[in-house]
Amino acid sequence: MNTPTFGLETFGDVTRDSAGQSLPHARVIRDVVEEAVLAEESGVDHFGIGEHHRADFAVSSPEMVLATIAGRTSRITLGSAVTVLSSDDPVRVFQRFSTLNATSNGRAEVVLGRGSFTESFPLFGFPLDQYETLFEERLELYAAVLESDRSMLPVSWQGSTRAPVDRQRVFPSTETGSLTTWIGVGGSPQSVVRAASYGFPLMLAIIGGDPRRFAPFVRLYRQTLAQLGKDALPIGIHSHGCIAETDRAAQDALWPAWREMRDRIGRERGWPPTSEREFQHEIEAGSLYVGAPDTVARRIADTLLAMGVQRFDMKYSAGPLSHEHMRRSIALYGTEVIPRVRAHLAEAQHVADAGSSQLAPRAANSGVALPLVG
Repeated sequence: MNTPTFGLETFGDVTRDSAGQSLPHARVIRDVVEEAVLAEESGVDHFGIGEHHRADFAVSSPEMVLATIAGRTSRITLGSAVTVLSSDDPVRVFQRFSTLNATSNGRAEVVLGRGSFTESFPLFGFPLDQYETLFEERLELYAAVLESDRSMLPVSWQGSTRAPVDRQRVFPSTETGSLTTWIGVGGSPQSVVRAASYGFPLMLAIIGGDPRRFAPFVRLYRQTLAQLGKDALPIGIHSHGCIAETDRAAQDALWPAWREMRDRIGRERGWPPTSEREFQHEIEAGSLYVGAPDTVARRIADTLLAMGVQRFDMKYSAGPLSHEHMRRSIALYGTEVIPRVRAHLAEAQHVADAGSSQLAPRAANSGVALPLVG
């Protein structure tokens, strides 16, 4: 498999002080900047910030926070997780991220999606009954702007949810004619096919259950790319996690914060309250990567090998989980988990290569062409 990359992501979840009081949004945003700087220092490849417009998340404009981070880092790639394109303007999205790409020397990435919350629709005056149409039309325009940037030709577009664009260029242009753009998908085959049809890398948001249930989406995406005559593209996974010196310490730190966040969102969506049994099941067989560095590394490696994907992004924030716990988790992820995952993957590749070398002569002797593993 291709050399994978490893990221960290946050939505700027509002944390609390030692007295249990919620911290101001401004303080949380400043903490996010410090967490990103620590991520680069610890060896993490990517740092992403999600967009929300509600009281329990501090970041509504990820690009502004990412621009601040860009000025304090030099290597780590910086992106959104997710930009809610349905309630934004595609031209402005491109302009904001092409600007970030310039100030960061080409390190900007965009993950476009419809989002799992809908608060941005009434805030910006968009009707929810146009949920699908808004995303489809805005993605079409965004793709046209990207192509215009690549070809240096004017863009023209017309739809039903925005004023048309008539033979115009969009600036600032990128230096390379390319702005890395992913499509975030939560569980829809149609979204997977759409990402492939536009030629965008795929980011799977797997926040519950066995991640291998998304394997059909990986196959569908690759099959669609092949059928359309497009080159293979990266696939990534976004899931939640927490790391500490021991499995018990990580679980004890995350459980109260995870329960509070899960039940708060669950009440809004009509879900029953969670339980510690559910929490433990997600750690053991689901999509929570929680524990000591070796525990988390083995689970991430197993997921990457089972799914055949090239990127793993861990959401390290969880409701009121403290800044101190998150800093420790970030440091362990970068300095201990990532190197161990790479070692596990290298070992698996070595075993696969050894198996291939043993199978190939037998195939030649028998006259049967066996595929090589790896």
